[in-house]
This record gives sequence, C-alpha cells and structure tokens, in this order.
Amino acid sequence: MGKNKNNQPIWNTRIKKETKNLFKKVGGSIEIDKRLFREDIEASIVHVEMLFRQKIINFKIKNKIVWGLNRIKNEIIKKKFIFDEKLEDIHMNIENRLFELIGEEAGYIHTARSRNDQVVTDFKMWLRKANKEIVKNIDFTIKNILKKAEKNVETIMPGFTHLKNAQPVSFAHYLMAYLEMFNRDKKRFNNNLESLNENPLGAAALTGTSFKIDRFYTSKKLGFHRPTKNSIDTVSDRDFVIDFLYSCSACAVHISRIAEEFIIWNSDAFKLINLNDKIVTGSSIMPQKKNPDPLEYLRGKTGFMFGNLFSMLTTLKGLPLSYFKDLQDDKEIVFKSFDQLKNSLIILNDVLKNFSPDKKRMIELAESGYITATDLADYMVRELNYPFRKAYLQTAKIINFAEKNKKKLSELTLKEINKIEKGLTADVLKVFELKKSVNSKVSYGGTSFDNIKKMILSYKRNKYD
Repeated sequence: MGKNKNNQPIWNTRIKKETKNLFKKVGGSIEIDKRLFREDIEASIVHVEMLFRQKIINFKIKNKIVWGLNRIKNEIIKKKFIFDEKLEDIHMNIENRLFELIGEEAGYIHTARSRNDQVVTDFKMWLRKANKEIVKNIDFTIKNILKKAEKNVETIMPGFTHLKNAQPVSFAHYLMAYLEMFNRDKKRFNNNLESLNENPLGAAALTGTSFKIDRFYTSKKLGFHRPTKNSIDTVSDRDFVIDFLYSCSACAVHISRIAEEFIIWNSDAFKLINLNDKIVTGSSIMPQKKNPDPLEYLRGKTGFMFGNLFSMLTTLKGLPLSYFKDLQDDKEIVFKSFDQLKNSLIILNDVLKNFSPDKKRMIELAESGYITATDLADYMVRELNYPFRKAYLQTAKIINFAEKNKKKLSELTLKEINKIEKGLTADVLKVFELKKSVNSKVSYGGTSFDNIKKMILSYKRNKYD
C-alpha cells in the first residue's frame, strides 16, 4: 500500500515519470532525519489516539496502528529496519512499513495532518531533548571550573588587558569569569525551551484541517504547553532553530576563548599552566614537542558553528510563507551543530581535569610590569585626599623613576618615593604586596579571596542567578 504501480512513493501518485536519480539523491533526507524516529513514532501514536478520542477513527484501527508503530520502533532500535532512500525521509519510511505490517488501515495515520506539521513537531520534540542534553554538559563544565577554582583561590597571577600585565588577580577569579560565560550559555539553552513549548501538530499543510481534532490533547500528551496559534506560521517557523544555532555559536565562542587563553598560557613565552600528556600531541619531526592540539581543535570548530547559523539565517531571509523544500536543510544544520558542541564540551571538560597552574611562574610574572600601580594611586586618594587624576599622575612619575632605575615598585625605598611624593609614609610600602592588592578588591564581584569563596559557595549550592 505504500507504493503505486510505478514503484513510486505514495505521494508521487500524480507524477507520470520517475524522478531523476540525482534529485532523488539530493531531495532525500533519510540518512539525516532517521535520528528523529523516536519523536516521529511518539507523535504519531498520540495523533491516532487523539483521532480515536474525537471519533475520527475507531478503536480497532487505533490499536492496529499503535501496535504497528511500536513494532517499527523496536525494529529500528534493534537495527532490523531497512531504510529506503526512495521514500525520502523518516516519516514516509515509517508510514510505508506500517502499510506492510497492517495493510490498508495504515492510511488512517495521516488523517488531519501533513508532513509539514509532522516534521516540525518531531523536530521540536528532538530539540527539547537536545537543549537539555547541552545544559547537562554545560553543568559538567561549570562543576569542573568550580573544582579547579576552589583549589586556587589564593593562587595569584597577573590579570591582563591587551595581553599586558594589568593588575594582580586570583587565578580562581580568572577561571570564574569563564564560569559566568557558561552560566549565561546554560540560561540561553534553557530559555530556548520556552519557544519549543508550542505544539505544531494539527496545523496540517498550512491551513489547519476540517476534521474536529483536539490540539490541546496532543499538546498535553506530547509535553507542549499549548498549540501554535497560526497554521501558516507554524509550518514556516524556524525561529526555534535560529535560537538553538545562536546558542550553540555563543557557547562555541566561550569554548574558543578559554581554549585560546590556555594555548597562550601554555606557550613557552608565558608558561603559566601545564597540560597533562593526556591532552597534548607530539610532532612528526620535532621529538621535544608537546602541542595543545585539542585546544586548537576547540578554537577551530567555532567557525563551523558560525557557518551553520549563517546558513540557516540566509535560507530564511528571503523565504516567503509557508513551506518550501529549502527548510529541509534545517535538520542537518542543527544535528551537526549539536554533535559538534556536545563533543567540544566533552573535550573541554577533559582539558579542565588535566591541566595545572604553575603557581611559581604566575607569581614571577605578576611581580613584573608594575601591576600594583593602581593600588598606589588609590592609596594616595584615600590617604592624601587627592583627586584620582592627580594621584594617577604622581604614580606615573614614580613608575617612570622605578623603570629608569630598573627596579620593581616593591624594591623602591621610602626615600626614593618621597623624592616624588613627600606626603607618603612608610605604610605605603605595603601597597606593593600582591596578596594585599588582591584582597583589597572587596567590591561585589571583585577578586578578593573572601569574595571568590562566597561566589564559589553560591555556585556549589546551584544558585546561578
């Protein structure tokens, strides 16, 4: 029953000539969308249950269809199902097999629905799971950052602006900056679930249906909050796809940034962190090399994510209402982004478990570059009641003196400092201590040890807001 006498798929009954092989190849999507089989079968079962409740089909037909669909699901799970490329997609492969199993009555399954609303329903259901799975992986990332941060609250390193030494910070504080980024990513993926809460099933091809269906019933059964409000928009809407792809791209940016940071810190120029042999590779010609290839992989794949987002945006930008074949590409794009982001997060988590800071080198680098200069300016504002700009100018003069005499600020004597600023006392020498500088940043969100400990505790209690 699934094919006509010309051995064509059932929807091609009016087509007099066989479709060109090349178009069959490019027009089919079974190798891509067969991963939707669970969602397709679940939605179809709920659809026929609704048809029975609404007295559109009888009890016997409903049961035969449900039995057939469950058998098909088991066949696919056990890899006993034969996918036919001629049937284009997962939806028609399942329907065709249903005809083989139960005969003519399989035709009732498509009453009051179209592939247009069927595919969007399946896709939204799959994306709900995908968003939740990504959130789960981001949670692992957040936990791994927390573990590393908790061990390094009092590890002091230079904070950078323009890759130049700026001010001393806690290494934990630096790591926690990335935690904030990934927490925002988590919120984005969770927010996506709201746009996936409207049920497309029942919009049919584009106008709805003349059958008295119950879309609120199917919405409840399939885990949606409500049915979509406009049948034309329903079958042409891919905003939820853009939302997901943007979230993937934003998360990929954050993965790329931390990867780039670690590559720099691991370089022979910085030597701030060490990478375990588990996350490095060798050179084909240079025996001494240990290269951060996994980090470079993470950085490189970010462009792949951007490409998928831009591809979908470009497809949609000039597309009239309602359904067009162009939209078939959405699934391949999303599946590839999902798979890549999931892999990237897994690799990143391996990196986070297998690196260690070089605390001695961090202190050594932090002691160069006059990074307590701002502390000196702030001290003058507090102790001498100077406007900040005056304190800034006086501090710059002291730095120039130290630089000229090839001294660190902490190596200056009070006598040398007083040649430039007479009002300062011996107490000023404490300002140049790195630990004191870090702990002086007590403003909310600052790098003081107490602040960091409180923030870590807050995150460990899952207070992410």
